[in-house]
Amino acid sequence: MTRGWILSFISALKLIEKHCIIFFCFAKPIRVVVTGAAGQIAYSLLYSIAKGDVFGKDQPIILVLLDIPPMLPVLDGVVMELQDCALPLLMEVIPTDKVEVGFKDIDAAILVGSMPRKEGMERKDLLKANVAIFKTQGAALDKFAKKTVKVVVVGNPANTNCLIASKSAPSIPKENFSCLTRLDHNRASSQVAMRCGVSADKVKNVIIWGNHSSTQYPDVHHAKVDVNGSEKAAYDAVKDEAWLRGDFISTVQLRGAAVIKARKLSSAMSAAKAICDHVRDIWFGTKEGEFISMGVYAAGNSYGIPEDLIYSFPIEIKNKTWKMVGGLPINDFSRAKMDATAAELVEERDTAMDFLSQ
Repeated sequence: MTRGWILSFISALKLIEKHCIIFFCFAKPIRVVVTGAAGQIAYSLLYSIAKGDVFGKDQPIILVLLDIPPMLPVLDGVVMELQDCALPLLMEVIPTDKVEVGFKDIDAAILVGSMPRKEGMERKDLLKANVAIFKTQGAALDKFAKKTVKVVVVGNPANTNCLIASKSAPSIPKENFSCLTRLDHNRASSQVAMRCGVSADKVKNVIIWGNHSSTQYPDVHHAKVDVNGSEKAAYDAVKDEAWLRGDFISTVQLRGAAVIKARKLSSAMSAAKAICDHVRDIWFGTKEGEFISMGVYAAGNSYGIPEDLIYSFPIEIKNKTWKMVGGLPINDFSRAKMDATAAELVEERDTAMDFLSQ
């Protein structure tokens, strides 16, 4: 190997490095809006987005923080903290209380903010307040956002809020809207993992069916657990059918309430982690042979669920497009629980649609 050849090789490497740096510097940032950005979930979420955990380690980000006018002083503090993190991917942070600013040309919308249920508030009053919020935000998405925008609804009641936002944004494909049931999915996976004495990443293909509420159905009939390098059906790995059909389900269904009772605040750290998981899977796809849980538009499903709902199904994702996992065998136990959570969603939808038409 001659000295001249070595020098030529080094020069070529430097040229490649230079062009890679130039490409990175001129990579187009994506615009991501987070609503309820002054709240505790967003506080746990924004750093992960800004440092590349969600959209990739080479993707520059413009973060748009949307909240109501009284929260603008808090947003100023959040902006200062994000600036002080000195994150190389974070190109700009834009705090605002205006939807025309918040939803302008965005690539991804994470709708965390919603009206929380207050003491003495009837469920229909909660629905009415949230219909107004998500009707406004859906219309703003329709008017200002890119038509390719991916919209994730977190604020509760998440499924019905997502449906209202979608119906209020008719020019954006319904497939671009989803709601968060990944937190429930993660909770279910973790419960099975702890029961089997393995780490959570050894559990795959649990399913959350239906509503992000206490009627949701965490289903492990199709789940697998890797125990000492051997993959087993979850029922065979757990070896406790009574627990799987009893305490396991109620623990996952009521976990949010248990967290509130313990820490006097709702889930924030785990909710933010679940949002990251959900959006990252939309952007980069699910692992081969695995599916996750996501609330999506129910049209065309093979499980007999009413079609004009946002309902949580097992989902595979490729090329930023989700596909429902169809044809899984459903026993009578599961059928009853899937139908019960669907019935709650139908009732929510009908109440919300009455308010939407007013």
